[in-house]
Amino acid sequence: MRSFIFALRALRRDWRAGELTVLILALLVAVASVTSVAFFTDRARLGLQRQANELLAADLAVVSNRPLDIALDAQAQRLGLATARTLGFVSMVLAGGRTQLIEVKAVAPGYPLRGRLRTAAAPFERGVVTEDIPARGAAWLDSRLLSILGLSVGDRINLGDTRLRVARVLTAEPDRGGEVFSIGPRLLMNLADVAATGLIQTGSRVQYRLLLAGPQDGIEAFRARLKPRLDETLQVQDVRQARPEMHDALGRAERFLGLAALVSVILAGIAIAMAARRYSARHLDGAAMMRCLGATQNEITVIFSLQMAVLGLLASALGCALGYLGQEVLIALLRDLLLGPLPPPSWRPIWVGLATGTVTLLGFALPPVLRLKDVAPLRVLRRDLGPPPARAAAAYGAALAAIAALMLWQAADAKLAGYVLAGVAATVLLLGAGAYVLIRALQLLRRRVGVAWRFGFANIARRAGASSVQIVALGLGIMAILLLSLVRADMLADWRRSLPRAAPNHFAINIQPQQLAAMRALFAARGLPAPVLYPAVRGRLVGINGRGIAPADFADERARRLVEYEFNLSWAARPPGHNRVVAGDWWRAGETRPMLSVEQGVATALGLKPGDTLTYRIAGEDLDAVVANLREVRWDSFQVNFYVLATPSLLQELPASYVTSFYLPAADTALLSEIVRRLPNVTLVDVEAVMAKVRGIMDQVTLAVEYVFSYTLLAGLIVLYAAIQATHDERLREGAILRVLGASRRQLLLGLAAEFVTLGLLAGLLAAAAAAAAGYVLGTRLFQLTYTASPWVWLAGLAAGALGVGLGGTVGAYLGLRRPPIQVLRGV
Repeated sequence: MRSFIFALRALRRDWRAGELTVLILALLVAVASVTSVAFFTDRARLGLQRQANELLAADLAVVSNRPLDIALDAQAQRLGLATARTLGFVSMVLAGGRTQLIEVKAVAPGYPLRGRLRTAAAPFERGVVTEDIPARGAAWLDSRLLSILGLSVGDRINLGDTRLRVARVLTAEPDRGGEVFSIGPRLLMNLADVAATGLIQTGSRVQYRLLLAGPQDGIEAFRARLKPRLDETLQVQDVRQARPEMHDALGRAERFLGLAALVSVILAGIAIAMAARRYSARHLDGAAMMRCLGATQNEITVIFSLQMAVLGLLASALGCALGYLGQEVLIALLRDLLLGPLPPPSWRPIWVGLATGTVTLLGFALPPVLRLKDVAPLRVLRRDLGPPPARAAAAYGAALAAIAALMLWQAADAKLAGYVLAGVAATVLLLGAGAYVLIRALQLLRRRVGVAWRFGFANIARRAGASSVQIVALGLGIMAILLLSLVRADMLADWRRSLPRAAPNHFAINIQPQQLAAMRALFAARGLPAPVLYPAVRGRLVGINGRGIAPADFADERARRLVEYEFNLSWAARPPGHNRVVAGDWWRAGETRPMLSVEQGVATALGLKPGDTLTYRIAGEDLDAVVANLREVRWDSFQVNFYVLATPSLLQELPASYVTSFYLPAADTALLSEIVRRLPNVTLVDVEAVMAKVRGIMDQVTLAVEYVFSYTLLAGLIVLYAAIQATHDERLREGAILRVLGASRRQLLLGLAAEFVTLGLLAGLLAAAAAAAAGYVLGTRLFQLTYTASPWVWLAGLAAGALGVGLGGTVGAYLGLRRPPIQVLRGV
């Protein structure tokens, strides 16, 4: 208790004297930035997930081919969840002597739980948002169905045993926006009218869906309760499982936001380590006096450890409060730009902030502070004695391990955290080696420059170790600023360019081989580029490596679906341009052996690797083929993609239909009616809704990242400030001695300005190289973007170093030189 009281008194004295200014400022900004990132990331992720869930019309969907137990609704409602039911089936509709195969969806009140329906008064119009569902006795038909049947709003159709009135034109459904493949046009009706149709009989192929939406904890609780009942007849879907293109967009968004959080943690450690180093140096005399007055090494250790612990808890708590207020300001600024209100934050960011602040402070501040227990008492008489030797490698190692664990916890992405940790380690080594080489090179220039520059170069070379540490710290700070500004902007711009405005916005499927020429002719007649037509064959996976398989053999839900259902296979002589081979090799031209190329996600779910043999059942015949390679597929490219591609010799003799995707400007939508008229069996799917949602997520994430990175930018500036201040006291003492020996204030100021400008240029040059390399690795390896470094990175790095470090250091030195030399030498 006595040590605790003494530690509090010493902490209060240091607070009043301004000894803790840099340390507190570094910790406050670090924790505030981390918690702001955590709060905002938490809310942004939940908000983005909610927006993405609009493409599922819910947060979670229970899907079955059998009627769902009505008790599920009651269970969900007890957990605070909203529910709505739908069912879908394929049937024939009759109107005016014409028949058409259609997809029927029947919906109950409350549908959709996420997103909005859109209806119009005429076919192929964009329509307006509606809160209604079809009334009893009414149906909403999509544009294609109206065009095929030659109907208008107000006409009547026969569906089974009932007659329905065409009330509106259905233009958009939230949970159909991501369906690229469908059997026929859509008819939307009221669920209460289904029984009157007489179409649902024993053995009918019907998909029953229970949609749920509400608090995340309620969703997870419902999922957990339902999990023991899941089998091939009962499944649950969320947006990631139902929409692969949304999975890619959301995954990349989370990586961008996670990167912001990790950069904040790294900058926190750097700033605190630099501040603690100076704090320790300023307390050498006090520690020596305490030793002379009888304090033991253990007592000094306890006193300074208690100081750091109390400081860490108080500053972390205040930093969490500032972080919360900061993200509230961000939300207020972004309210008009967000697509909807963000959910409230959870308590997790507070624990993240407290843990990060405490661990970072104790880890990076304690090693230099604990060196105070080794100060020799003789320093009271001989102040020329240097600080005790550093023996804190183990302590720093433990601190780095703790920070790495915090980063993994906060990022929840081992790959992202690994890239950042490896990148920081490589950057430190690069900056350290580069700083050593450049400092040695300065010695060759000392005799070829003026007096002021010679003085600055000499200061850097004389303190080679401290100068190297400063260059590394300054370089990391400048690199972070470059990453947060120019490189981040380049990566986000590349991400937006990955989905260009002319990306395909329509799909056409079920094109027969004899219709290929007619399809190309329709485009040519309107002066549009001919679409690329891809063959598609339906098949089901029935064996792996000669062993028959069944859905029950797999624990992974996606793997069970891949085994249970048929899906499209295709063949190709060359890999598609929007795919990338990540394992194995593509087959050579004219390959006659049966070989397959499998999408990487499917391979992971099924446990496949190159060399495995797969058996597919196609048109009643089993075909064996070897997995030649695995592909990474860009689902958010909106090009035609397939889970499995085969060598042409394996499938091209089998009956196939064709599919294509194409971009159609709004002025050419009449082509859609012409395709429906000339090729009535062809199914057209408008994916503009999905593209609009993905672009909206891109725009929102870009805006969120820009504001989130503004906080980490403050942490980077604190690193620069702490690095400049690291040797401030030593420079003041040297300047005071030189002034006593006759040097003028102007000469000293010019020499210090030359030193800081040189340090800034060296750090800026190395930081630009590190930022360009980091941007390339992050862009190509982590975000799968084609990143090209801008030459402005180099210019900005040199400018930030020369102007930022040079000006900041010179101003600080000028303020110090205004003090009389006698005060500096006496330490008053």
